[in-house]
Amino acid sequence: MRPEPAPRRRRARGPRRRPFGLRTRLVLAFLLVAAVGCGTTAALTYRAARNAILEQTQDTAVSAFREQVENISTPLPPEAENLKSHVLLIARQGKPRPWRVYAEYGTLRVSSTDRPTSSVITPELRARANAAVATPHGSFQRVVKNGTPYLTMAVPALFHAFTSQDAAQPTGLVYYAVLELDEEEANIEAMVTAARDGALPALAVALIPALLAARGVLRPVRELRLAAHNMGRGRLDTRIQAKGSDELSDLARTFNDSAAALERSVAELRRAEARARRFASDVSHELRTPLAGMLAVTEVLDEDADSGTLDSDTARAVRLISAETGRLAVLVEDLMEISRFDARAAELHTDEVDAADCVRKTLQNRHWTDPAAVVQELVPGIRARLDPRRFDVVVANLVGNALRHGGAPVTVRVYEAGDHFVTEVSDRGPGIHPDVLPHVFDRFYKADPARTRSAGSGLGLAITLENVHLHGGTVEAANDPGGGAVFTVRIPL
Repeated sequence: MRPEPAPRRRRARGPRRRPFGLRTRLVLAFLLVAAVGCGTTAALTYRAARNAILEQTQDTAVSAFREQVENISTPLPPEAENLKSHVLLIARQGKPRPWRVYAEYGTLRVSSTDRPTSSVITPELRARANAAVATPHGSFQRVVKNGTPYLTMAVPALFHAFTSQDAAQPTGLVYYAVLELDEEEANIEAMVTAARDGALPALAVALIPALLAARGVLRPVRELRLAAHNMGRGRLDTRIQAKGSDELSDLARTFNDSAAALERSVAELRRAEARARRFASDVSHELRTPLAGMLAVTEVLDEDADSGTLDSDTARAVRLISAETGRLAVLVEDLMEISRFDARAAELHTDEVDAADCVRKTLQNRHWTDPAAVVQELVPGIRARLDPRRFDVVVANLVGNALRHGGAPVTVRVYEAGDHFVTEVSDRGPGIHPDVLPHVFDRFYKADPARTRSAGSGLGLAITLENVHLHGGTVEAANDPGGGAVFTVRIPL
C-alpha cells in the first residue's frame, strides 16, 4: 500500500522578468555617466564664471567708489546742499554703471535719489563703516532683496594728518553706494540657459557611442546566448569564436572548454546507454526461447498439480515455479517493449475507433466487469484514431495499477474535452505521496525502498507513458482532493 498523501505544494513562481533589457541598461548607464559629466562640468563652469563676473563688477565698483570718495574734500561739519552736490557727482561717475549714492553724518541723511536712505544697506554694513578704527578701503556686501541682487558699498571719509598716512581718523561722514547686479544676473542666466540647451545635443551625440559600446558588449553576449540555446537543443559541438583578451573573451573560452568537456561526457554516456539498451534487448530476446519452453512445461505441471496426482508439497512448489515463470515472462515482454521504444522502433498502427468501446473491451478481456471493483463512466460516440493494441495496454496498466495499489472501486471515465478525448482512472486508496508523484512513470521506481518485489514488472507505467506519447498525448498522475490517485490520459482526436 502507498503511504498517505501529503498536502499539495504550491507551485513555485518563476523568476520575474526585468522590465529593461541589458542593452537598454547599458545605454542608460552610458547616458547617465555622460549626463553626470555634463552636469558636473556645467556646474563647475557656472560657478567659476559667476564668481568671475560678480568679482569683476564688484572690484571695479568698489575701487571706483573708493577713488571718488577720496578725491572729494568735504568741509566739516558738512552742509546739506554741499553734500548733496558731492553725492550727485559721485553717482554720475559710477562704474560700471551709475550708482545710487547715500551720505550719512550724524542725523544728516543725503542721497542721489528722492529717498534719503536705502533699505538695501544692512545694519552690518553700517556697523563696519562706523567702527572706531575705520578701514580706509571701505567695506562691501552683496544683498538680495525681493529677488533682485545688489552690491552695497561703504567708504568712510577720513581725516589725514600731515605727518603720517597712518594717522587717518574717521570724520563720522560715511558714503554708501548701491549698484543693482541685474545685468550680471541676466548674463549668468543666459550662460545657464546656454549650458542647458547645449546639454541636450550633447546627450543626443553621446547616444551614438553608447549604442556602439552596447553593441560591442552585447555581441559576444548574444553569441553566448545563441550557443547556449543550441547546446540546449542538443548541438553539443557548438563553439564560440573568442577574440581579444578581455573578460568576455575569457568567458567565451571557458564556455568552449566546458562545451567540449560536456560533449565528451555526453558521448560517453550515450555509448554506455546504447550498450545497456542493447544488452537488455539481447538478454530479453535470448530469454524468450527458453521461457516459451518453461511456460509449456509449467502448464503441464499445473494440470498435474490441479489433478491431485502430486503430493501437497510438490504441488505447492509446482505452483510457485509456474507463478514465477509467468512473472518472468511478463518482465521479459516488458523489457522487449521498452527496448523497442528506446530504439525508436515502436510502430503505431492506427484506426478510427470508438474510444469507449476500446476501454470496455479492455475491461471485459481482463474480467474487470464487477461494478463493485470497477465503475465504468464511458461516454459513447467519441471517434478517435488509435492503435487499439497500444491503447489497450495503456488502459490495462492504469486500471491494474489502481486495483493493486489503490482502493476499490476504481472508476474509469472516458469523455471529450475540446480537441482531445480524456481517459481518467481514479481509485479510493490512500493516494500518492508528493515525493513519489514526480517518479511514478520512472522505470523500476519503488516508492518504498524496503519493498524488493512487486506484483508487476516495474515497467507498466513507463510503457504507458511511451504509448501515450506515441499517440501524441499526455498522461498525468495526481491526488484527488477527496482521496485516492487519479491518472489522466489526453489524446488528440
